[in-house]
Amino acid sequence: MGIVNIDDEVHDQLRKASIVSCRSINAQAAFWIKIGMLCEMNPTQSFNEIVSRELRAAGIVPQAVRAPS
Repeated sequence: MGIVNIDDEVHDQLRKASIVSCRSINAQAAFWIKIGMLCEMNPTQSFNEIVSRELRAAGIVPQAVRAPS
């Protein structure tokens, strides 16, 4: 495993996003890298389509979440 140098602002955004996503900073960075690569390789698919496809590949069936009434 190597070390990646990133801009301080990007690191700050990673830290904030990791809190919201309940991920470690490293896990958040890995998520962004993976999804970014998949978006570049599949430019006609939306973020949601890519994440749904990855969830299905992992054996998870995405379902709509309803807000409580």
